[in-house]
Amino acid sequence: MRSKPALFFLSIGLLLALNISPFVVAEDREEQTPELLTRIMMMPPEAEVTGMHIDANGNFFVNAMHPDENKYKATIGVINGIDWNNLPETVPELPSSSSEEDFWHGIRTSYGDYQVILQSGDAMTEGGFAGGIYAADDGAQIHLSKKPDYNAFVPVAADGSHGYLYTAWEDRPAGLSQLEIEWNTTSSEWNVLSSKMLNLSSINGGWVFCFGSMSPWGSPLFSEELYFDDTQYWNDDSFRYHSDQSQLENYLGHYPNPYDYGYIVEIEDASTTEPDFIKHLAMGRFSHENAAVMPDERTVYLTDDGYDTVLFKFIADTAGDLSAGTLYAAQVAQDDTKDSAITGFDVEWVEMAASSNSEIQNWVDQYDGITTEDFSGGQNSYITDEEINDWAEGRLNQDLNEDGTVGYALDDRVAFLESRKAAAALGASDEWNKMEGVAFNANAPENLYLAMSNIGYGMSDGQGDIDVTQNSCGIVYRMSLKGEWDVKRIEPVISGGPYTSSARNECDVNNLAGPDNLLVLNDGRVLIGEDTSKHESNMVWLWGEQSEPLERNESLTMNSVHLVNAPLNKESSWNYSYQAEVNNLQVGSSYTAILFIKEVGYDDWKGLWWWENIAVDGEQYEHTFSLQRGCYFINASLYESDDLRSDVKNATVLSDTNSEFAVGTGTCTDGVYSEEVQETNGTDGTQDDTKETNDDTLPGFGILLSMIAMLGAALISTRKK
Repeated sequence: MRSKPALFFLSIGLLLALNISPFVVAEDREEQTPELLTRIMMMPPEAEVTGMHIDANGNFFVNAMHPDENKYKATIGVINGIDWNNLPETVPELPSSSSEEDFWHGIRTSYGDYQVILQSGDAMTEGGFAGGIYAADDGAQIHLSKKPDYNAFVPVAADGSHGYLYTAWEDRPAGLSQLEIEWNTTSSEWNVLSSKMLNLSSINGGWVFCFGSMSPWGSPLFSEELYFDDTQYWNDDSFRYHSDQSQLENYLGHYPNPYDYGYIVEIEDASTTEPDFIKHLAMGRFSHENAAVMPDERTVYLTDDGYDTVLFKFIADTAGDLSAGTLYAAQVAQDDTKDSAITGFDVEWVEMAASSNSEIQNWVDQYDGITTEDFSGGQNSYITDEEINDWAEGRLNQDLNEDGTVGYALDDRVAFLESRKAAAALGASDEWNKMEGVAFNANAPENLYLAMSNIGYGMSDGQGDIDVTQNSCGIVYRMSLKGEWDVKRIEPVISGGPYTSSARNECDVNNLAGPDNLLVLNDGRVLIGEDTSKHESNMVWLWGEQSEPLERNESLTMNSVHLVNAPLNKESSWNYSYQAEVNNLQVGSSYTAILFIKEVGYDDWKGLWWWENIAVDGEQYEHTFSLQRGCYFINASLYESDDLRSDVKNATVLSDTNSEFAVGTGTCTDGVYSEEVQETNGTDGTQDDTKETNDDTLPGFGILLSMIAMLGAALISTRKK
C-alpha cells in the first residue's frame, strides 16, 4: 500500500519541517542493427572503449584508450547533457558511417555532447603529466601511459556537482590519476580544479589496472589484470615478457615479488586529496577484470581475463569489509547443445578456502628478496605445481596424481596466491576465454551480465566442461541471481557477428564485436563497450528493453500483541510483547519500520521503536514493553531506508498497520477501558481510579525528546569503516 506518512509525521509535529529471450544473430548480413541493440558511440581508429562509469546524477564517464597516436591522444571524458540513469525508451542511433574527422578528438556520440576532460601527456596541476608513471624511490618518470581505463567519480558535494575523478592507467607498472572536478552551470561542462598522478608506493605499485566498479558503500574498486600465467618464470630474465618485471624493478628500486600483484584494489578515504589503497589479497590473485559487489555487501563476483580462466565468487565475513572471507570457483555443466548462441550452463560453486588480507600478507612476505640470480632452469623459486597438487589432494582427500599418496599443505596460501591453478586442481571449470566485465545494478537486481570477448580456444576445443561453437566476435551472458545473491545459471543473450574471415574488419559493423566493459542501467538495459580489432572503430552499444517498474506490494503485519506477565498489583505496569513481520520485499532493497504506541484518546506517546536493516522476507521483530491498564493501539509503518533518510517528511509509506489492544484483565469498548470491579474500599471508603502515566519506556527521556533523539540519530548516522 502506498500513502504519505501523515499520521506519523503530523503526530510528531513535523519535527524536521529483463526477462528477455536470448537474441540470436542471423547468419546473413543485416542492413540494420539487430533488434534491441543500438549503436550510441564510436571511438577513433585503434582506440579501445574503456572507463565506463555512470555516477548518481547520470553522468556517463567513458575513455578512448590508445588511439592511433599519429592523429589522436588517449582521452578521459564524459557525455554531458543526458541523465543516463533515466533514458527514454528510444535513444538515437549513431550511423556506422559517421566520421571521426568530424570531431577533433575523434569520439562520436548519438546522444549528448562528449567533453574531453584530460588527455595523455597533459600537464597536471600538482606536477608531472597525465599518464606519467614515476618511480617510487626517486620520482623519475619511467614511461608515459596512453592507456586510461576505469573511471570512478567520488562526490564531495551532496548534489554530486563537485568531487574526485579517479582513473586507472593500464600499464606495467600501473598508474592512478586523481582529478578534482566541478560542474560549471554557466558552460554546462566540468572544470578541472586540480590534478595529479597518485603515489602507489604504499602497495608496491600496481600491475595493469583495468576495469573496475564502485562498492555499495562508495569506495572505488580497481582491478589488477595480472597477465602472468606461470609464476615459475617471473625471475627468469630470458623469459619473453621479462621487460615488464624490469620496469617494475625500476619503479620499486628492487626486484618485485610476484605475489604483490594480481588483486582487487580498494580506495579508502576517496573523498580526500590523500586516499588510502588496500589490496584485497583475500579475494584471490589472478587476472582481475573487475568485481561486482552485491547489495548484501558480502557477495562479490570476480572475472578473470585471459585464456583458460575461471569465474570466481568471494563472500566476505563482514558486510562492507572485503579484507577477509571465503573464495569460491565456478564449476559449470553445459546444456545438451553446442551452438554458442543458445548454449547455457548450470553453475555449482567449489569452496576453495577462507583467509584474511593479514594472514595472506604474511605468506606473500616469505617470497620477498627473490631475484633473477635465484632462477635456475627447471627449478622454481615460488609456489610449485607439486605444492598446488598436494594442497588440492588434502582438500579433497584424493590421490589426484595417482602416485599412491594423498598430499597435504600446512596452510591455504595456494588458494589465494595461485588462485586459478588452485581452482582447476579442485575441479572448477578453467576453460573460459577472454572473460571481461561483470556488471550489476541494484535497481535491476534479477541478473548480472558477463562479457566474453572471444568464444574460442579452451571453450571450443572439444573437451572439458565447456565445448561450444566458436564466435570470434564474442558473446554477452546473463547470470540469473537466486536467494542470497547466488548465481546458478549462465545463458547467452547477445551474440556478436557474423564473422567473415576474409573481410578487412571481420565482424559485421552492425552488430557487437569484442564486448569488454559492461554497465547495467537503472532500467535494466545494458551498455556494452568494445575492445576489438575486428571493427574499424570500437563502439558502445545500448542493449535491451526498459524493464517494467517492479510492482510494490511489500507488507508489514502485526502478528500478535500478548501479555508477558501481570503485576501483583494491578495498578502497576503490565509487561506485554508484540511481534511484527515483513513480506514481499524487493530483492536488493533495505527497509526501515517505525512502530509506536499511543493510548486511545490521549496524545502522548507510550513507546517508539525503529526496526532497521530489514532485507529478508519473513523477517520478524519482537519487543517487550510496559504499560498500565487501558486501551491502546500500535501503529507500524514500512519505508525504504534510503527514501526515509533522504526526505523524512515526504518518505513513502510502503505498508502500514494498526492494532488495538487492551492492557489488563478488562476490555475496551469504543476506546473506553472497563473490567469487572470487585468492591474494594480505600482509606476514604471509595475505589481509587487514579491512572499513573508511564513515561519511562525510554529511560531518561520524555517521549517527544526520545523521538527527536532517535530520529536524529537515524538520519545522521554514517557508515564507519
